[in-house]
Amino acid sequence: MLRASVIQMNSRDDKPANLRQLAGLVARAVERDRPDWVLLPEHFEWLGGASGAPGIAEASRDGEAYQALQALAREHRIWIHGGSLYERAGDGKAHNTSLVFDRDGREVARYRKIHLFDVTTSDGAEYHESATILPGDAIVTYDCEGVQVGCTICYDLRFPELFQALVARGSQLIALPAAFTLLTGKDHWEVLLRARAIETQCWLAAAAQWGRYTTPVDERQSFGQSMIVDPWGNVVARASEGLGHASADIDLTLLGRVRAQIPALANKRLGLS
Repeated sequence: MLRASVIQMNSRDDKPANLRQLAGLVARAVERDRPDWVLLPEHFEWLGGASGAPGIAEASRDGEAYQALQALAREHRIWIHGGSLYERAGDGKAHNTSLVFDRDGREVARYRKIHLFDVTTSDGAEYHESATILPGDAIVTYDCEGVQVGCTICYDLRFPELFQALVARGSQLIALPAAFTLLTGKDHWEVLLRARAIETQCWLAAAAQWGRYTTPVDERQSFGQSMIVDPWGNVVARASEGLGHASADIDLTLLGRVRAQIPALANKRLGLS
């Protein structure tokens, strides 16, 4: 049994303040719930619009946020799935990257967001992640003390083929760090999370940004509602508003019962090649 916590933050365009906020929230989750594995939201280190990504991006290793994650893993003796940070890339761009550290602070996985958020929403806000972000191309899973974890980030949630590929690689828990907008989140966030859990018959952990933040062009608001969803599609833990965390036990026995009761993965006919 793996005890999991998802952290909900309100990151801004102030990296040192965000890292202090993160340290406090992780310490509180560890004190109250004693998790083995902790998931952080997308852009935990800096949230101020993708146009600022190249300037804030860190080298592949040993940057300030990288070291902060290592230190938290070692201090609390937990696995840290570092939602995402900006990682320096070529051509003056960055990757939107998840980093995973074990209890000893060793990096065990690195996932670069595949699907980039290039959208103009109905309220006129423009999000063009590809202007400054390079997409990843690797499907990433890792073993966390007997639980196979699949990696996704935010907008990936809308692409079920990625989730099916993670299941094909043995995933039992899928991590989704996010900074969903208020506009899309209120209608789509929980629906999509529960749908992905039901169709993959996996546990799904989603750590979100919440609240207002400022970009060079406007003020924006993230939806929050971090949650953990079981393989039947039930929300078993939730952090609704504000800063905080939610925790649940990742029970692989339940996962096995769900997959036995409705053997959808075994009955699959399309996409087998």
